[in-house]
Amino acid sequence: MENTELKFIEIIKNSLSDNSYLGDDCAYLKDLNLCVSTDLLVEGVHFNFNFISPYLLGKKALKVNVSDILASGAKPMYATVALSGKLNEKFIKEFYLGINECADELDMKIIGGDLTGGEKINISICVMGDCKSRNISSRKNAKEGYLLALCGNFGASATGLKMLFKDSNIQNNFTKAHLEPILQFECARRIAQNAKEPYAMMDSSDGLVNALEWISKSSGVGFELEFEKIPYIQGTRREDVLFGGEDYSLVCVLSENDYKSLNLKELKVVGRAIFGDKILIDGKNIKEEKREEFLHFD
Repeated sequence: MENTELKFIEIIKNSLSDNSYLGDDCAYLKDLNLCVSTDLLVEGVHFNFNFISPYLLGKKALKVNVSDILASGAKPMYATVALSGKLNEKFIKEFYLGINECADELDMKIIGGDLTGGEKINISICVMGDCKSRNISSRKNAKEGYLLALCGNFGASATGLKMLFKDSNIQNNFTKAHLEPILQFECARRIAQNAKEPYAMMDSSDGLVNALEWISKSSGVGFELEFEKIPYIQGTRREDVLFGGEDYSLVCVLSENDYKSLNLKELKVVGRAIFGDKILIDGKNIKEEKREEFLHFD
């Protein structure tokens, strides 16, 4: 995992008198039946106007924030949107057309936000999700013997981004996966409403291995999995399947009983949680793999 980000997170935790709500991608406010998540997208780091329009950016910005709420097991309900940068009327109109279309598709409401000037476009979105009648996930819930199951494709977005940098006009399944990600809404809902035992679930916004490392660190387990069982589009490079981000697919670690009762064909078992802290792919320690991860700071 990326050391600078982890170091900053530890500093933040140590600076707070109560850091008990930190540790997952969403804060679970049990007394309010609410999950809350916030994320920041920065021009030049998370998006590039050479190949994404303000309209598509609006749709994607809301989707990527909703993805964390879905992975928590909650139902996305409300969002606030804050924008800064060199804003103009054309950008605002197109961006919010995308935001509104996505919100309508997800049956969500935009309830506020903020606007300010700046050098580059920054987008900060806070999403609130309803937790009633849902079993909420946590990175610390994985247990030895639990199944590792995946929903969605892995590596397509990273492959598409590389293609767009070479040719900003190219259009195929890979570039579409990057510009218009598909959320695993129904799979997340079924798991949250039907899982009887505690489970861990994250999205693959920072890559499959990154999610496994976070769950491993939080739960104190390792993983063994088979590469060829991982769902991916034919032609995706191995390193993108393992380390490529922005697919927003689901990485779920749950009991065998819960998996069987769910009967979800789209939820593919690729391995299981094991004793220790190693992540083994086809028996090989992931630390020996070539890594091309997205880093937030370097």
